[in-house]
Amino acid sequence: MATMTMIQALNSAMDVMMERDPTVLVFGEDAGYFGGVFRATDGLQRKYGASRCFDAPIAEGGIVATAIGMGANGLRPVVEIQFVDYIYPAYDQLVSEAARLRYRSGGEFWAPITVRSPYGGGIMGGQTHSQSPEAIFTHVPGLKTVIPSNPYDAKGLLISAIEDDDPVIFLEPKRIYNGPFDGHHDRPLQPWQKHPASEVPEGHYTVPLGVAAIRRPGKTVTVLAYGTMVHVALAAVEESGIDAEVIDLRSLVPLDLETIVTSVSKTGRCVIVHEAPQTSGFAGELMALIQQHCFYHLEAPIERVTGWDTPYPHAFEWDYFISPARVIAALRRAVEAV
Repeated sequence: MATMTMIQALNSAMDVMMERDPTVLVFGEDAGYFGGVFRATDGLQRKYGASRCFDAPIAEGGIVATAIGMGANGLRPVVEIQFVDYIYPAYDQLVSEAARLRYRSGGEFWAPITVRSPYGGGIMGGQTHSQSPEAIFTHVPGLKTVIPSNPYDAKGLLISAIEDDDPVIFLEPKRIYNGPFDGHHDRPLQPWQKHPASEVPEGHYTVPLGVAAIRRPGKTVTVLAYGTMVHVALAAVEESGIDAEVIDLRSLVPLDLETIVTSVSKTGRCVIVHEAPQTSGFAGELMALIQQHCFYHLEAPIERVTGWDTPYPHAFEWDYFISPARVIAALRRAVEAV
C-alpha cells in the first residue's frame, strides 16, 4: 500500500471521485492551473480538463454561491477556500442558502457541495492565515463540519463528504499537511511516511461521517481532540505517563456522542483540546453534552485547553499554540481533583 502525505491523500480523494462521477468538479482560487496554494488540486486540471477543474475569481461569496447553484442542478462541486480566514464573505451563502436549501424547498432542491479549506495555526501565518472558526459552522443547522487528523482519514472522510447530499465544511489542519506535529516546534518535523496512518489505499474507500476514533485506549481520563490537536494530545499523554484515553472526534457535526459518553462514563474525567479560542468554542458544547449525559459518573471538573481569546499572533505564535505542557497541566488537574 502506498504512503501519502495528507495533501496527497486529499488530492487522491478528489481524483478518485472525479474519475468515478462525472458530476464532480473542483474549483477555487488558484485551484486549477496552479493546483492550489498547498498543491491539493495539483494535476486535476491536466487530467480532467478546465471545464471540471478551474480557477475562480477572488470572490469567496461568488465561489460558494456558484457551487450552490451547481449542486441544486445536479452537479457535485468541491470548492477550495484558499485559507479559512477568507471564508467570511461566503458565510451568508453557507448559512442563508446552502444550509437551508433542502428545508426551504421542502426537499425539492438540496446542495451537495463540499467546501474544503486549510485552517489552524502553526505555520507562522499570523492573524489572517491561522484561524480556527469551526464553531461558527457547527452552530448552523444543515451544515456538517469535518476535520481529519491523518492522511488515511483525510481521504476517506473527503470521499464521504463529496458523496454526501448535504453541504459539508471540510477543514484541513494545514500544520499537519506534510507530517504529524506533536506541539514541539523546536524539534525536526517527522514525515508522514513514518506514521501508520500514512498508508492510504489508491482507490475508493470511505471513512463515515459521525464516527470518532479512539487513538489511544486508557482508563484514567478521557481526552477529546481533533485535527492537529490529536497529535499534541497524544504527545502530552505519553510525556505525562497518565493512562489517558485519547479520542479523535473526526467530525464535529455529526458528532459521535456515544463514543464520548462511553469513554467519560468509564474514566470519570475529561480534558478537551482545541486550537480555537475558548469563549463560545466547540469545547463549551462538548462540556454541556458531557454534563448532561455523564453527570453521575464525573469525578472531577471538565478541563478545556484552547487557544487564547485574542487575535492569532504572529510574533508570539508558540505562546498561543497549544503545547503538550499545557495539556499535561490540565491532565494533572483532572486526575488530582477529588
